[in-house]
Amino acid sequence: MSSLVAYEDSESEDDSLDQRDEGASTSVPTGYREQDQEVRIFNPSEVTQNPHSFTSDPDRSYHGNVSERSRSSLHSQPQSCFGLERTYCNYRTAREKHFRDTTAPLSFSALQTHMPQSFGNGLNQPAKRHHTVPSGVRPYIPKRQRLTTSVETVDRTVHPAEQVPGNQTRESQILSEVSVRVKPYLANKPGAAGIPRRLLMSLGGHQGPVNTVQWCPVPHLSHLLLSASMDKTFKVWDGAESGRCLRVYSCHSGAVRDACWTPCGRHLLTGSFDNTAVSTDVETGQQVVKLDNQFKVMCVVLHPSSPEVFLCGGYSSVVKAWDSRSCKVVKVYKAGVQQTLDILFLRDGVDFITSSDCVSRDSADRTLIAWDYQTTAKVSNQIYHERYTCPSLALHPLEESFVAQTNGNYMAVFSSQRPYRMNKRRQYGGHKVEGYAVQCEFSLDGSILASGSSTGSAHFYDYHNARTLHILPAHSQPCLCVSQHPVLPATAATCDWAGEIKVWH
Repeated sequence: MSSLVAYEDSESEDDSLDQRDEGASTSVPTGYREQDQEVRIFNPSEVTQNPHSFTSDPDRSYHGNVSERSRSSLHSQPQSCFGLERTYCNYRTAREKHFRDTTAPLSFSALQTHMPQSFGNGLNQPAKRHHTVPSGVRPYIPKRQRLTTSVETVDRTVHPAEQVPGNQTRESQILSEVSVRVKPYLANKPGAAGIPRRLLMSLGGHQGPVNTVQWCPVPHLSHLLLSASMDKTFKVWDGAESGRCLRVYSCHSGAVRDACWTPCGRHLLTGSFDNTAVSTDVETGQQVVKLDNQFKVMCVVLHPSSPEVFLCGGYSSVVKAWDSRSCKVVKVYKAGVQQTLDILFLRDGVDFITSSDCVSRDSADRTLIAWDYQTTAKVSNQIYHERYTCPSLALHPLEESFVAQTNGNYMAVFSSQRPYRMNKRRQYGGHKVEGYAVQCEFSLDGSILASGSSTGSAHFYDYHNARTLHILPAHSQPCLCVSQHPVLPATAATCDWAGEIKVWH
């Protein structure tokens, strides 16, 4: 008598009966397929008192409606095919009646566990037959498939999309990537600046006016573009290739008026109308420092030789110098004005210039003020003698001079050394300001001076002869900022009052 085993890929009862009619007599199955799909020989001593398994009690069968005669016939010696079929039919009828009488329906996996396997001798394993699953019964899933599914579920749980403040998905490491477009220019010495003339990409995403855009000053990260908006957010974009938004930072509850990169490119300094100045980690989006100025911040600027110190100005008569390490005000500069529009550090950070909205009847009074950083004393408050406010200041990267954007629709040039005299023979005009905070900026080599305009165009001037090089029709709304790329030649970014950002080359 051969030992009977249970196989996972066995056929149904009907197929087994058909095949047994054609073959010789065979033994009756004495075992059932155990859990975990193991192939085991039935041992009566291993049967436990499980309501869904065999019982060792001789007076109690697995199915309460199976007669003693049927039970004894099932465990008898091999019989003829006819007798075996009749015995099995009695057993099957009793088993089906048991399932109908059962109040709690068994799952399909339990049902398959309790069903007898094929009566074949295992020499020629027949093809697997697909069973139709009754309605309301959970289908059986093989163990191998269950393990595969569980592994996939764990993988999705372990690697979710990381979130940063502002509900922005963290897809990759920003500071570890180098743009393919910027990489060829890193090994070469920067050449002469060029004039952008064609649109490369348009970046939309801000819901309010974009006050400023600025490229990252680190050469291998110079594809990153920072934008600050009145919609209370500031963003970092891939401005060289894809144009996608890499991060959205929602650290402020008010409009973000000004923003700049730190020299290392790992932090962003922003000033907002919520009275705070915030230093934010570019990679994680976490706030490193958040300082309350007790006035609306219009401008923030880092000290050129000590980036841990920065100045804040705004709707106040004072300018505050903060140390981000101690989170304390280290210096206060009392100007006696209503508000500070912009701040510019001069060479080495010994002196700095502030621009205010204070003008007198006949000439400018304290419109531009020069300060000694260490002593907090005023060096001069009679620098600009025109009756126009100056919303923006820019320092020449090589020469000892700086320019001031004026509401007289021109840019004036001043010496960056005491007594900071104005060059009356050189002015850069042709654009319009008309009360907007239109910014101006030099190219990296200092040969080109760029400015926005309230008409929506971007103007490029030759710095040395004050000649207009090109007028770019950039936007339909006032263009507030033109930022020239520090590495890529003839590349610039512009932003407007409608919240649109464009990259030109």
